[in-house]
Amino acid sequence: MSYEKLAKEIVQGVGGEKNVVSLVHCATRLRFTLKDNNKADKATLEKTAGIITVKESGGQFQVVIGNTVPEVYNAIGKVSGILNESKTEDQPKSGKKGIGSLIDVISSIFAPLLGVMAGAGILKGLLLIASNFEWLQKTDSTYIILYAAADALFYFLPALLAVTTARKFGGSIFTALTIAGALLYPTIVQLKTDGTETDFFGIPVVMMSYSSTVIPIILSVIVMSHLEKFCNRIIHESVKNFVTPLISLVVMVPLTLIVFGPFGVYVGNGIADALLAAFAFSPLLAGAILGASWQLLVIFGVHWGLVPVFINNIAVYGKDGIKPAATASVFAQTGAAFGVMLRTKNKKLKTLAGSATLSALFGITEPAVYGVTLPLKRPFIAGLIGGAVGGAIIGQAGTQAFASGAPGLLTLPIFYGPGGQGFPGLIIGISASFLISAVLAYVLGFKDPVEEDNSSAAPVNEVRLDRGAGRTGEKALSPLSGTVVSLSDVPDPAFSSEAMGKGIAIEPSAGRVVAPFDGTITVAFKKKHAIAIVSDHGAEILVHVGIDTVKLNGEHFTSHVKEGDRVSAGQLLLEFDVEQIRAAGYATVTPVIVTNTMDYIDVIELPQGQVREQDELLQIVGESSEPAVLAKTVSGAGLA
Repeated sequence: MSYEKLAKEIVQGVGGEKNVVSLVHCATRLRFTLKDNNKADKATLEKTAGIITVKESGGQFQVVIGNTVPEVYNAIGKVSGILNESKTEDQPKSGKKGIGSLIDVISSIFAPLLGVMAGAGILKGLLLIASNFEWLQKTDSTYIILYAAADALFYFLPALLAVTTARKFGGSIFTALTIAGALLYPTIVQLKTDGTETDFFGIPVVMMSYSSTVIPIILSVIVMSHLEKFCNRIIHESVKNFVTPLISLVVMVPLTLIVFGPFGVYVGNGIADALLAAFAFSPLLAGAILGASWQLLVIFGVHWGLVPVFINNIAVYGKDGIKPAATASVFAQTGAAFGVMLRTKNKKLKTLAGSATLSALFGITEPAVYGVTLPLKRPFIAGLIGGAVGGAIIGQAGTQAFASGAPGLLTLPIFYGPGGQGFPGLIIGISASFLISAVLAYVLGFKDPVEEDNSSAAPVNEVRLDRGAGRTGEKALSPLSGTVVSLSDVPDPAFSSEAMGKGIAIEPSAGRVVAPFDGTITVAFKKKHAIAIVSDHGAEILVHVGIDTVKLNGEHFTSHVKEGDRVSAGQLLLEFDVEQIRAAGYATVTPVIVTNTMDYIDVIELPQGQVREQDELLQIVGESSEPAVLAKTVSGAGLA
């Protein structure tokens, strides 16, 4: 694979270099912050060789690469200027608010550290094992040197977080590092160690231990970044290069020691104590919940909210009893992918599932989840069940993590503490997760993709129609112009789960909906955001413009038909203002659903990429045996 070629395609796909505010990467993903997400071509990127999938979560545009993400990240630095100093003057056109903004901040700060954190965690775990088995004594110089290598990252964590936080908020990295250095300065540490009564010009200072802490330095650097920008606006250019850092240090170091430090430590400890209390109340139940839900949290990006808690627990208590249950979820999805590999007869899927299983064993689950279990649905559910069982076992066993690192085979040593207590429970739990998920994925089954016959010149849809010999098919034409989007990527489970039926989605380039075939309007929603039509042959299609657009109460929509109207293919049914709907904060991706899918053999998506009105969109295979009335299907469904 040419990483530079892939890098160029990614830069082009995210809307070009000028559309990128910042870029970081974690173990498997490139995490872009874009000025305008609408300029990114998600559909094209997802079809690009070397990209597993594309997700938008927590204010970030995430391109999932897999194990080679560092190489692609470096290649982007070679083919563009994106990795140069943060473009602090650029801001996204419309940023996330609330929890989305918080997740964006946390992931941007911690993601760059995950690789070295995992390596240091593995080394720390191996040293714990060597010490417990008396292969090395803690007084040995060899042990001391290796332990310094393993523990330095965690001890000086505030300094590393100062760098990533300053990059995120556009502050001076060197000023941020100096503030972090002050928190760890020997005489400051000595004040805490000796219990010396401390004040700053008469203001009492509650001295805390800041090594390995997370929240204090993040809060400090965020405020420092804003203070710097203010100072740079009002101080003359001839002196601001040294006056601004002077003011930042004089203000921020005392302010951090007096306010942010104690506040951050207390808040971090409070959150940790609350979660530990949940595990103390019922470790079996808490472990089951976390084991089942961890991969769901990862999919939506909200797992970042727990990462600081894990790190804080290890810093404060020397161990963490929450993270081990999440390990069950990782091995559960690994087992589910393995079950798919054993059952599928599709050579391409078998190869994909096999390689995904191998990478997931070492903690890289994206290829397994996004490439195998989630698209097939039932294997993903099997993984949730296996994760719940394994998490319950691990929680009940009281397993602890003694260092940080992504869960996987190589990081198992981080869970081996004094006397190995809880470690057998971990082994049993992850084994149960793997085996239960693999068996369930195999037994529950899934819709095995049809093996493509490349020797045949017949189109894919013609080959698949042969399965329904003796039955007629029906084509639905595209009711919109725009970019084709997989239904599984629609941000609404009612559609992405195919609960409403099979189909496809379109990101519209124009605000028009036309009839996909000759038929009758069965439902014209009062809020004008959706319309349902049944063809003369019985196929029922729902076109739902945007997500949650029912809340607009018809604003920006104009309907041209009413229930009971006869329409012809291509006839204008509905108009809407794409830009106004987006400006109101609503996604405009439009599902096109065959709501009576169960009456047919299959629904096949025909196009990819761009589509125009009246292009062939769906092939509906087979005759309708008992046509249902669409009004009954959608009435009371609460479509939004």
